[in-house]
Amino acid sequence: MAKPKRLGLKEKYSLMTRGLDWETTYQPMDDVFPYDNYEGIKIVDWDKWEDPFRLTMDSYWKYQSEKERKLYAILDAFQQNNGQLNISDARYMSAVKLWIQGITPLEYAAHRGFAHAGRSFRGAGARVACQMQSIDELRHAQTQLHAFSHYNKFFNGMHGFAHIRDRAWYLSIPKSFFEDAMSAGPFEFVTSISFAFEYVLTNLLFMPFVSGAAYNGDMATTTFGFSAQSDESRHMTLGLEVVKFMLEQHEDNVPIVQGWLDKWFWRGYRLLGLVGTMMDYMLPKKVMSWKEAWEIYWEENGIALFHDLSRYGIELPKHHEVASKEKNRLTHELWATLYQYSNALSLHTWVPEDSELDWMSEKYGTLFDTMYRPRLEFFREREQAGERYFNNRLPMVCQVCQIPVFFTEPDDPQKQCVRIVEWADTKHHCCSDGCADIFRREPQKYVQALIPPQQIYRGECGGATNIFEYAAWLHLEKDVDTGEYRGSPDHRNWEAWAAQQPTPQANSDEAA
Repeated sequence: MAKPKRLGLKEKYSLMTRGLDWETTYQPMDDVFPYDNYEGIKIVDWDKWEDPFRLTMDSYWKYQSEKERKLYAILDAFQQNNGQLNISDARYMSAVKLWIQGITPLEYAAHRGFAHAGRSFRGAGARVACQMQSIDELRHAQTQLHAFSHYNKFFNGMHGFAHIRDRAWYLSIPKSFFEDAMSAGPFEFVTSISFAFEYVLTNLLFMPFVSGAAYNGDMATTTFGFSAQSDESRHMTLGLEVVKFMLEQHEDNVPIVQGWLDKWFWRGYRLLGLVGTMMDYMLPKKVMSWKEAWEIYWEENGIALFHDLSRYGIELPKHHEVASKEKNRLTHELWATLYQYSNALSLHTWVPEDSELDWMSEKYGTLFDTMYRPRLEFFREREQAGERYFNNRLPMVCQVCQIPVFFTEPDDPQKQCVRIVEWADTKHHCCSDGCADIFRREPQKYVQALIPPQQIYRGECGGATNIFEYAAWLHLEKDVDTGEYRGSPDHRNWEAWAAQQPTPQANSDEAA
């Protein structure tokens, strides 16, 4: 008997995707796949959709199982060796808390979204690609929970992330982003997540923060971060291929895709402001500033990508110049917001130390020294005088991105930026021209947004009448899970642990 011929990668991919597909007979294809044409996207030939990696399910499981084996071996070693004692400072844990509260649920939302998108595409190649990305996102959520579960044994504020996800006012920022994407059509969903978020902006999420985790001794976060990075490279490639596929299929797709890119660039940029704040304020050991990351990953790389897409008729996303104008102040404005509202946060805030203020002076220059450093030093003076500043009323938030309306005008850092848009005789507040434009394009969608501060003050959040009752409804204990870092249990515990650590001994060469 002749030995069966070994299939090449291209042949195997074709058999494991299109070879498993079929045309329906008892129901029209348009009824089986009703969502892949209602957005107005015209597809002439679904077979033009190609996965550059030609990844099939059998090879996917083999590849991922090896990664899992290595990942959990490292996590087990980290836990057995009390890895929580090797982080730079307990303040760093606020970044981890914000990640597990804000980012980890997004991984699970992406899992659900890609499963739905895959079911909606009639092309077999697209369905298989979405199926594997859906499994990737579920894996990311699980590995992050496993990595962070160790820290939950030693630090406060991480116990209730699943409970507070749908209830915390500040978590509506990332939550609204994905719910906006998941309630769109399948093509817009894949464009928003795989291209706008993962291809254009994910380097601002993973690269600086995961590198910062390594620099701050957090090997648990570093391990899952680099394990996920190879998945992210596939997702980024899928996102770019999706956009090119739509643009090459029909010229009528170009204005639709341009509108999506305008929208999702801005929505992703607003969301990543939280990541920038982690980088500038929550990492005791700094890697790079948000300004530097923005210049590298957007101004140098992202803009170059859009220049490449210009041959299809695609232009740079609307308001990109505003984002670059804000790079010197975005994180400082967000940190001031988190600082004053931290009685309703499941993490701690603080005024940076003098050395950290000097670092930001070096990175951000005159604007920081004249506008933001004096405010931080004033906050410190009040804290030292026993009058630590809290704003115990929740802020007005943007109708679109749901970030507090505390940003300043692009060309005037001393003037608050507020945009009022009217629809159906009702006024809605937005934080920027970018969010106002998104609202005007789909007002019927955004008027349905649930705005947490409004819900709270209407008594819809456990009957809470003030910020402290609201925090208790979130299962947060005042001054334990919330508020000022200095003097908190996390701070006191860290000081006690540090005092018990042996002083490193000089090696023989140094002693000599």
